[in-house]
Amino acid sequence: MIIEQDAATTNRAPTNAWNLYVGPEICQNLREGLDHEWLVTNGLGGYGAGAINGATTRSYHGLLVAALQPPVDRTVLVTKIDEEVTLLDGQTLKLGVNEYKDGTIDPQGNQYLERVGLEGDIPYFIYRLSETLTLEKRIWMEYGQNTTYVQYVLQGSLDEESEKNTQHVMLSLLPFCLSRDYHATTQGSQDWHFLVNHEGNRYCLRAYEGAPPVYLIAGPTTTFTPTGYWYWHVFHVRDSERGLPDTEDVYQPGIFRIPIAPGQRATLVLSAGNDLVTEFGGPQHEELVAQALTRHSLRVKQLLTAAAPSISKLYLQDPVQARLVVAADEFIVARPDYANGGEGKQELRLSPDRKTIIAGYPWFTDWGRDSMISLTGLMLSTGRYSEARGLLKAFASFTHDGLIPNRFPDSGAAPEYNTVDATLWMFHAISSYLSATGDWTLLKELFPVLSNIIQWHVRGTDYGIGVDSVDGLLRAGAPGVQLTWMDAKVNERVITPRRGKPVEVNALWYCALTYMESWAVHLSTDASQYSLLRSQVSQNFASRFWYEQGGYLYDVVDVDGNAGQNDASLRPNQLFAASLTHNLLSEEQTRSMFQKVTEYLLTPMGLRSLSPNNPEYHHHFNGNQVQRDSAYHQGAVWPWLIGPYIDVHLYLNSDCSALLPLLEPLIDHLWVSCLGTISEVAEPEPPYTPGGCFAQAWSVAELLRCWLLAAG
Repeated sequence: MIIEQDAATTNRAPTNAWNLYVGPEICQNLREGLDHEWLVTNGLGGYGAGAINGATTRSYHGLLVAALQPPVDRTVLVTKIDEEVTLLDGQTLKLGVNEYKDGTIDPQGNQYLERVGLEGDIPYFIYRLSETLTLEKRIWMEYGQNTTYVQYVLQGSLDEESEKNTQHVMLSLLPFCLSRDYHATTQGSQDWHFLVNHEGNRYCLRAYEGAPPVYLIAGPTTTFTPTGYWYWHVFHVRDSERGLPDTEDVYQPGIFRIPIAPGQRATLVLSAGNDLVTEFGGPQHEELVAQALTRHSLRVKQLLTAAAPSISKLYLQDPVQARLVVAADEFIVARPDYANGGEGKQELRLSPDRKTIIAGYPWFTDWGRDSMISLTGLMLSTGRYSEARGLLKAFASFTHDGLIPNRFPDSGAAPEYNTVDATLWMFHAISSYLSATGDWTLLKELFPVLSNIIQWHVRGTDYGIGVDSVDGLLRAGAPGVQLTWMDAKVNERVITPRRGKPVEVNALWYCALTYMESWAVHLSTDASQYSLLRSQVSQNFASRFWYEQGGYLYDVVDVDGNAGQNDASLRPNQLFAASLTHNLLSEEQTRSMFQKVTEYLLTPMGLRSLSPNNPEYHHHFNGNQVQRDSAYHQGAVWPWLIGPYIDVHLYLNSDCSALLPLLEPLIDHLWVSCLGTISEVAEPEPPYTPGGCFAQAWSVAELLRCWLLAAG
């Protein structure tokens, strides 16, 4: 793909979202460069990420963070590469950026960085070496493999005498390696040296005997000089801000030196070990890399075609949709069934029927709630129906006592089921899938499971989840357990317990019963039970949840099981009572509720999780873990909540054009934090600084879904 050039130094017009980039005013400003990040992924849960100026501001950053047991067991193997370029006059330019604990910045290569942007989903970096020379760097991962490509291209011209003598610029690459869990940090030791073996230009590194191998592979013109240096006290500023261990030591095994002339490419391949390893390093090294780049570009084109089959060049006709389609792909990953043994692993990794959704990068795995909420935007809005089908089947197969998993732990241990809403969101996801595909065979296959889920909810299941026979509403709650999406916990204290009958849970419960009633009729089976339960919820929902004095809905009724004790906190959860269905509230109630939400919760970055008038409201989110978790759902802004807000707005006003001003600040965010994607949360007060995960599945999913709604 060709980089689109224009005179602007920044490129934030939504119409240019496909070719988004940031210019020297950000790239060469040290702190701005540290605040902007890039991300690449491989469809397995592995990824590469870093600050755009080359620094690692988090322990989670790395050029190769491999998912050794997809999509978990993420292991940092290569943190970064520092580049040095020796020009023909002997001058050496150091292009890297490293920040150390004592405040030292060395080197300060940001002064050479002119531009960082995205070609499709490939981040590129342009360094100005001289008036006539630039160095371009591109980073991407092989889909379905724990392999990262770091490619360099020298652009421009040398002076005539140098060209006549075929002299070359010397590119030196200094890789920094580790071997640790991505949540951890490393402290080095003078007597700890990584084990290095090589065959030609394929270097295999292990931190110690038995450690997972990482291969560093270069072309045949490359020379390698062993060093074995530790770089001490590298500082991770983002981790420091989050109250986490913020300093670690990184190991440099050696230096790769590559002579390079204008127009030539030089690529270092980083791999956690797979069938691709033996292909690279020989005379055809760069040709094989070119084939890998072609595969990658072709796959991006296929994603865009699947999302909009009737549009030949989606990135030209709707660049915002195209950008969000590519961003959506980063979260859809494999969750193989390893029970079938070794030979089946590779096929299952990429099979559509074994997909799940990573909730957010860099630290989340796949969560049931996030997967079900995100499915419509990430999979259905992008035409990835077979993967949506596989995900729904997979999560349904994990049902236990009427609940699907809340999350799958990093370690690959047994799933956790502490959720009241994830299972109900699955009903909504299935309904959306059926509306998009008409795939009634899936419904027939899953209906017994769904019916069993309803029975468990009626008679009661884990964590106090069950129907109150008096009003038909669903109650939930157990001491010390957080069951709704507002699930922050500090030590043993649940910050937002919401024990009782939460408003969005009962909107979801009503919808699940409505779906089951309709589906039972379609399958010619008895629908009376679902009809009776649905009618009871319908009769009691508004009378129980409507807070007449405030003109909006209670967040929880019958708090802690105390009949008539209601929580009047003004929160965004009430939107789902009007976004998921139009049958629970009158239009007058919906308008009143919507007005209150707009007045107190709406921000340019999404919705606050609590009204600023509430004494429990936190004006600030970012900070150490206690500070963050205390504010997580007590004020912090959530971009994904623009989804239900847009749904209600459209229902009340029937004006698609009025939606665009609400979405444009979020589109602008594609340039602000991690290029090309949307953050998890933001500060509740101006300037609404992003926080949490730098890339969040349901943030991207709901923005994409709403963008298509706004397009009419």
